Amino acid sequence: MAEIRFLHPLAEVLGKVIPKKWTRRYELFLYSAGISFLALEFLLVSILLGVLVAVVVFLISPVKLYTLPAFFAMFLGIGWIYPYWKVTKKTEGMENNIPDAFFYLASSLRAGVSFSEALEEASTARFGALTDEFKRTVNEIKRGRSTYEALKAFALRNRRSIVIYRSTMIILEAYERGAPMADVLVAVANDVREILRIRKERRASTGMQAMFFIIASGFLGPGILGIVSQLMGSMNTPEIGLNLPMDAIYNILLAFVGVQAIVSGLGIGIIREGKFSAGFKYSAMLAIMGLLVFIVATRVQISGLGFI
Repeated sequence: MAEIRFLHPLAEVLGKVIPKKWTRRYELFLYSAGISFLALEFLLVSILLGVLVAVVVFLISPVKLYTLPAFFAMFLGIGWIYPYWKVTKKTEGMENNIPDAFFYLASSLRAGVSFSEALEEASTARFGALTDEFKRTVNEIKRGRSTYEALKAFALRNRRSIVIYRSTMIILEAYERGAPMADVLVAVANDVREILRIRKERRASTGMQAMFFIIASGFLGPGILGIVSQLMGSMNTPEIGLNLPMDAIYNILLAFVGVQAIVSGLGIGIIREGKFSAGFKYSAMLAIMGLLVFIVATRVQISGLGFI
């Protein structure tokens, strides 16, 4: 595991503040994402990058209020969103390939090879990210770890995927009890394939609802609010007699666009996958889209386009 030595003193101080239970969970999270850094040191890097971005925003931005959101955006982006994106991307590829991998292992076992040899053969096949996990498991076995413990470590690395974790634990239980592994692998592969089919059907059937959230929170809502902001600015003249606090209104509308995007992303996660955590990737995407559309809508002179 990689280490950053000059951060060791700060990491020790941070370790006294953060509960060890949280540190272990974050360590497992980074382990699942394939990030070879100590949890406290990676957290410190995220904090330092957040502070750096906050200082830059404080120096160049006329609105000092943006400093705090900039810090949290960078800190959460590096410390949580990036590892979560890596875990999600790897997990999706592994889940799609795991039924074929189980069938491959079953055919190797029926050919008369041992389970560890079947794993070694699977590590040379093309199963995407799953191949890398098999290689890692095989290397652990070659270094003296038992097949059972190596597979258990494989399950723990991929614990965020319920499909992979539970199917691997079923296989481990069958392996420990001496069950016919080829038959077990085929049965588990068929069950996993059915689960993935149901999941795809759910995503397909909820596509229109998700598209509504994306269009409303990523394009229409921010665009309309940006145009409204311009209209209010054009009416804020001595001739009309209005004296509106446009900077405060702009910041409120900008915050509303971001909050709406985050809530809509969580809603998409619940609709499509049945859990809040699945919505964070949609929240990040919608927040970026919504803020960009809002900023563009406030900058484009709609009077020159013939609207007002």
